[in-house]
Amino acid sequence: MTHPRNAVKGTRPAPRRASLAWSVVAMLAALPVAGVSMFRAIPAEWPLIVVQLLSFTPWMVLPAALALMLALVGRRRWVIITTAALLAVQLFWLFPLDVGKPESLPAGTAKVPLKVMSLNSEYGEADAAAIVKLVKDNGIQLLTIQEHTQGLEDRLTFAGMEEVLPNRVSEPNDDASGGAVYSVFPLEPNGLLPDTPFRIDVTRVLVSNPESGARASLNLSNVHALPPVDERIDQWRSDLGKIARQAAGSGNHLLMGDYNATYDHSEFRALLDPGPGGTLSGGGKLVDVGTASGGRLSPTWPMEGPPLPGIVIDHIVTSPNISSSDYAVLRVPGSDHAAITARLLIPAG
Repeated sequence: MTHPRNAVKGTRPAPRRASLAWSVVAMLAALPVAGVSMFRAIPAEWPLIVVQLLSFTPWMVLPAALALMLALVGRRRWVIITTAALLAVQLFWLFPLDVGKPESLPAGTAKVPLKVMSLNSEYGEADAAAIVKLVKDNGIQLLTIQEHTQGLEDRLTFAGMEEVLPNRVSEPNDDASGGAVYSVFPLEPNGLLPDTPFRIDVTRVLVSNPESGARASLNLSNVHALPPVDERIDQWRSDLGKIARQAAGSGNHLLMGDYNATYDHSEFRALLDPGPGGTLSGGGKLVDVGTASGGRLSPTWPMEGPPLPGIVIDHIVTSPNISSSDYAVLRVPGSDHAAITARLLIPAG
C-alpha cells in the first residue's frame, strides 16, 4: 500500500518574509537619520526649519543605532552596510576628529589658571543664592550672565556675590538684552559689538596668578546671539559673524555665553574655523571647550518645560593658545539654561 508522500519542504518563505520585514523597518528608522545627515553634511544657509532641526543632530545616533540592530536581524547585506555607514557618520559628528584643540606652547611658558562660568539667567529669574553657591563651591573667578536684570543683580548682592566676585561690569535690562560680568580680577569695559539686538559686551580682564606672579590680559566677550526663529534667522547669522570677527583680533580671547547655536550648525563651525585665508589671528581654530571635552550629549537647554531632547547652545570658546579642562554643565534653579564651567590656562604676557 502506498502512502502519499509528505509535501517537500521548501525554502521557508515565512522566515524570508520576516527578514524582509525587519529590513524594511530598519530602513524606515534610517530615513530621518539620512535626511538630517544630508543637511548636516552640506554647509549651506538652510531655511529656518532645517536650522532648528540640525540642533538635534547628536540624538540621531539613537535611531541610527536602532536601524543597524534591526538590519542585523533582517540579515540583508546592503541594508546592514547602509545603516552601519549612517551610524558611523553620526559617531564621527558626535566625537569630531576635526574639532579645534589647544595649540602647544613653547616649553617654560608661564600660564595663569582661571576658573570660569557662564549662565543665561532666563530674564533674571535664576536663583541668585544658587548662583552664588555654585561660584563658591566651584572656585569660580570669572562669571558672565546673560539676560541679566536689575532684580537679579540686587538678589545676587543680597546673596553675597560681592564677597566672592567683588568686581563687576553690568548693564541690566528687563527685555533679555542685559548682561553682567563678575570677577575677582580687575575689569575694564572695552566696547560693544555693533548692531546686535542683545548686548554683547567686550571686557578686558587682567588675570594674575598670586603664586607665580604671572599676569595675562584676556579679551572677554559676553555672548548672547539672537535665536534662529522666524525672520530673525538672518540676524542670528549676522550675530555669529560679528562674534567671529571679534575673535579675529590679537591677544587672548574668551567668548562665552548663549550662542543659540550648536556645533552642528555650519554657521557656528565657521565661527570657530575661518578656514584658509580666514581672519583668525595666528591661524588655527578657536576651541569650543565643551565639544573638545566630549560634552556633545550634555545639554545646556532646555532645563525646564516639556521633556524635549536637550541641546548644547551655551558655549565656552577660547583662542587656540588657551588650554582647558574640567568642563561641566550644572543646573541652576529658575533658569531654562544650565550653567557651564571650565578651568582655563592662559599664557602669561
